[in-house]
Amino acid sequence: MTESRRRAFVAANWKMHGTRRMVLDYASDWPETTPQVDIVLCPPWGYLGHVRSVFDGKDIRFGVQHTEIEPHGAFTGEHAAEMARDLGAEFAIVGHSERRRLFGETDEVVAGKFAAALRAGLTPILCVGETLDERRQGAAETVVATQLDAIIDQCGASMLTDCVIAYEPVWAIGTGETATPAEAQEMHAAIRAKLVRQGVAQAEGVRIVYGGSVKVANAPELFAEPDIDGALVGGASLDAVEFAEICCAAA
Repeated sequence: MTESRRRAFVAANWKMHGTRRMVLDYASDWPETTPQVDIVLCPPWGYLGHVRSVFDGKDIRFGVQHTEIEPHGAFTGEHAAEMARDLGAEFAIVGHSERRRLFGETDEVVAGKFAAALRAGLTPILCVGETLDERRQGAAETVVATQLDAIIDQCGASMLTDCVIAYEPVWAIGTGETATPAEAQEMHAAIRAKLVRQGVAQAEGVRIVYGGSVKVANAPELFAEPDIDGALVGGASLDAVEFAEICCAAA
């Protein structure tokens, strides 16, 4: 599979935002026709069923923002990947920088959640990325490679065929800053090259998307790069009109 045949992928990470009213307004603002890209909404867990119901019949798929590693058990407040699948989710965000930074998720924990998503039949949206200090030290590619190695060590390189990889430089999450298209492309190409070195089957077909203050204003330039196959969108995804425009840019 060549890069020109990779279908664009755009996911909305609503983070801890949303109300029932917001979901209804969002659906009302959503355009009747959408571009030929894979569009995924990842609302907070509590609104997953409501979002699915409101968007029933539209060409949209659904995901969750995190899962527990275990399939069931005495883990108060947690949600298993199997529960997400049971509720109609097809995707699970794994290893988002906020989960790593605020909730102490190590590379090993992220690998466990990656495995849990696959076990439940979910497609992981695997987030990788470096901090500003790591980039300034020239260690950005090493950090990302180490994050990928944790998945390879626990799950095997072949499992990376069954995921979407989201490169999200930590310094561009919720800051308004974004990597330049050239910087993002350089890392995306490095990730793909690592997949090839690891012997990942159909490495050229694995979708690698960018996450980090993606907006309508910068989306076209980012998506024009050959190895950027879409986006994991945060704040801008809370506005249905803007998110739909980003999806159109990806097409």
